[in-house]
Amino acid sequence: MRVIGTAGHVDHGKSTLVRALTGIDPDRLKEEKKRQMTIDLGFTWYESPVAGTVGIVDVPGHRDFIENMLAGVGGIDAVLLVIAADEGIMPQTREHLAIINLLDIKTGLVVLSKTDMIEDPEWFDLIELDIREYLVGSVLENARILRVSAAKGEGLPALKQAIDEILGSLGPRVNTGKPRLPVDRVFSITGFGTVVTGTLAGGAFRVDDQIEILPSLERGRIRGLQSHKKQETEVFPGSRTAMNLGGVDITSVKRGDTIAHPGDFVPTKRIDARLQLVVDASVGIKHDDEVKLFIASTETTARIRLLKKQSLKAGDWGWVQLELEHPIVAEKDDRFIIRRMSPAQTIGGGSVVDPHPNRRHKLNDDQVISRFESLTSLSKLDKLLVLIGDHPFITLTEILQQAEETDQTIEMLKSLVNAEKVKQIKVDDADGERYLDGFYWQHVTKKLQDILRNFHAENPLKNGISSDELIRRLRIPTHEFAPFFQAWKTDGLLIEKDGFVALSGFEIRYSVNQNKRLTEFWNVIGQDLFNPPNVKDARAALTDEVYQSLLDQGRLIQLSADVFVRVDEYKKMLEFVRMECGKGELLTLAQFRDHFSTSRKISQAFLEHLDRKGITVRDGEGRKLKK
Repeated sequence: MRVIGTAGHVDHGKSTLVRALTGIDPDRLKEEKKRQMTIDLGFTWYESPVAGTVGIVDVPGHRDFIENMLAGVGGIDAVLLVIAADEGIMPQTREHLAIINLLDIKTGLVVLSKTDMIEDPEWFDLIELDIREYLVGSVLENARILRVSAAKGEGLPALKQAIDEILGSLGPRVNTGKPRLPVDRVFSITGFGTVVTGTLAGGAFRVDDQIEILPSLERGRIRGLQSHKKQETEVFPGSRTAMNLGGVDITSVKRGDTIAHPGDFVPTKRIDARLQLVVDASVGIKHDDEVKLFIASTETTARIRLLKKQSLKAGDWGWVQLELEHPIVAEKDDRFIIRRMSPAQTIGGGSVVDPHPNRRHKLNDDQVISRFESLTSLSKLDKLLVLIGDHPFITLTEILQQAEETDQTIEMLKSLVNAEKVKQIKVDDADGERYLDGFYWQHVTKKLQDILRNFHAENPLKNGISSDELIRRLRIPTHEFAPFFQAWKTDGLLIEKDGFVALSGFEIRYSVNQNKRLTEFWNVIGQDLFNPPNVKDARAALTDEVYQSLLDQGRLIQLSADVFVRVDEYKKMLEFVRMECGKGELLTLAQFRDHFSTSRKISQAFLEHLDRKGITVRDGEGRKLKK
């Protein structure tokens, strides 16, 4: 099944043409019949012996109803651009053609309607020449122009034959296995309940399927399916579909919602995109401008964040990030239209590059722009680069699972590593090497170096920053820290000691005054090695900052709130305890005190310290090694 849509200026005979083709009046509203003007979308069909069922979406041509028009043209295969022979190209002809171009509807026909209104045959040649000149550079540049009088039935057989030809040239509808129905109409039928309609894309729906209404996440069930008033048990991509929903109140669904299988799609309030402004737009776009966004049948307000420059003028294109007022359903390569809020006019459109960006991008971020270029490229090398960029620390096995040709992929991977566009990281696990986007590696590595340089400058007497604090400041996912950390150590960028991280080559350096204090302090301790001053006196002699740095370096070991010893003395005291207890005898506090000619306070602090560390255990008045 194929769907075509009409386009063109108001009162150029679109609905009359559709009625002549199908025998069905697409205008269903009382006001439309009263005013003899299409206000909302109309849907009809006819049976072609060549193309099968051909659905037609009839759109309003009046400028006041352009937004209704946009809700219906997103899913069509081809377009009939209707131009009245007695008027020629008019304002909404131009705007509708701009929309057709922006939505990249690649095939269609131009219908020169109301030919019965013209008596001079030469007029047709002139107006067709004018139309042909105007279509240059558009998707309809090479489209056939057919003369039709719907009122007299002239030209209709040739038009139907031409429709069959363009529809027959189209390839098969894409079936991704993830169906979605952008809702363009909602109504209720007595005895049946809520019914929604739309042009189905992406996959098939079946009666009794469980469905989800997005973005509200309301759940329901498909009670019945119709396509052009025929009952169906299953509908396929490209079908004009009416869906009777069970368990869904009519107030729970509206135009612009999307019907999908539960879990297939995640609504988003931010998309990355390539934006093209129309050549004859009366105004351009500035960074942070607010516009209306139209995608499939959805309409919402969006704020445009330009990513390469501060403004775009008519005819320009650029990479953008759109912040949306309401969540939408979008997939990569979906087409969209943007319109000015006031005065209301179509100014551009484009395609979705990433429907779920993981962060807000900054202006002139080379990594972001490079990723966009790769995402929109058709080359296998760029696709591989995007795969690695979207999956940090991906393994070779995981890459090859998605590769078309193993040998070619391995060669491309080597070339990306050699060009430093990809970082190869060796990880100590069963998966071996992992791969990381080169921009991401450079970005996080530079951030690491800046953090450590600043930390060392602010804390010159500290060994380094703690791992937990480093993770917090880096602001990367916790699971990414370990492979990054291992790679940084392998590359010799940093060192780690006792849980502290520092840049390679960093050394604690004391000032002249601090070195003087240290020399005097070591001299005091040297006079009686096992009877050092108390902690309070040591801090006063050295300053708190220097004393703490000696603890951090392991040159001093604090045994209690008031007792410390140098590491050399600590090792000798520990060796004595292990040797004496290793004889199978209990070591008393008095024995320890007398051996080192130290005080009871220092002896008690040291032995209780060993108890806390699980080296010894108290047994009565003595201590023994803990098994």
